[in-house]
Amino acid sequence: MADPGRRFDDLFNLVHDPATLLVAFARVAGNSGRNTPGVDGWTVDAVEQTVGVPGFLDDLRAQVKGGTFRPLPVRQRLIPKGHGSGKLRSLGIRPSPIGWSRPR
Repeated sequence: MADPGRRFDDLFNLVHDPATLLVAFARVAGNSGRNTPGVDGWTVDAVEQTVGVPGFLDDLRAQVKGGTFRPLPVRQRLIPKGHGSGKLRSLGIRPSPIGWSRPR
């Protein structure tokens, strides 16, 4: 029988792995999300110029690993459903990774 706690441990290790965090940051930095501030007002450029990517990701990793990380709430907006139906659907806008950790 598989240990049910092991699955969580494997996922937890993947989430706070430095390579995973670096790839996630690079994906945001490589698309239009780079210029879009998160719910806390931070952009990729602000992180790069203020604390630097390595410092930011090290801080984020320490928060996740230490159990002190608290994600910001998702912003929700109603947007047209399309096809001219007049109906709306909910769109959840996640905070940018910049919102995960505020530079100190």
